[in-house]
Amino acid sequence: MAEETVKNLDAYAIQQYQQNRYPCFFLDYMEEAVPGKSARGYKNFTFNEWFFPAHFPDEPNVPGFIQIESLTQMFLMTFLTMPENKGKKTGFVSLEKAQFKKKIVPGNRLDIQAELTSYRRGLAKGTSVGYINGEVACSAVLLIAIPDILNQFIPVK
Repeated sequence: MAEETVKNLDAYAIQQYQQNRYPCFFLDYMEEAVPGKSARGYKNFTFNEWFFPAHFPDEPNVPGFIQIESLTQMFLMTFLTMPENKGKKTGFVSLEKAQFKKKIVPGNRLDIQAELTSYRRGLAKGTSVGYINGEVACSAVLLIAIPDILNQFIPVK
């Protein structure tokens, strides 16, 4: 049976699915998630973000690690919206093909589209792409684990 689409989640509702919290929570809104397939939403970057004063004060822009974390958090919603995974802890396994194509500055809205290409035994692989005004700004191929599920498949000695 196909999972039901999850729509229109604000920041508080997103946090019911994943464990990221301030100051390391970087999503403002999730427009739609098709559990086990895709998710899309956005992050609004405002001048009062905690990292702007320290990251090139004379030319503020979003640090790469925050771009990657924003992409990752949207990607998490592709599989944490599956009822059996809701609220579970996750961990990075690998990050591939990370690309930064456009500087992101205060006032930009990063629209994020994430696709789950495989999910098996608590390992999720897929892509996440961030857009500014319709142009690709950043992207990554991600491999994320749900340790509670993955650990069930470790051989017993």
